[in-house]
Amino acid sequence: MTHPARAAYIAAEPLRNIEYRDMEQDLVELERKLTTLIAHTRALRAANEALRRDLAAAHERNRDLTTRVQQAGARLDALIARMPAE
Repeated sequence: MTHPARAAYIAAEPLRNIEYRDMEQDLVELERKLTTLIAHTRALRAANEALRRDLAAAHERNRDLTTRVQQAGARLDALIARMPAE
């Protein structure tokens, strides 16, 4: 490397160090954000699974209650049919 080229390279070295430090800080910030995103994703996935289980249980309870209401209606119809006519 010639003397003027070497001098330009040496003069640019602090700028490269600043750029690398900025890039390193950006990478650290990106890693922090990614870690937060992954944690939120996992929490949302767990909440979604819990909601799916709750919804399935609610559907099952709704089917059970619907059956019970139908059975109660059938019993009422039978009782009304057995009542004497006035």
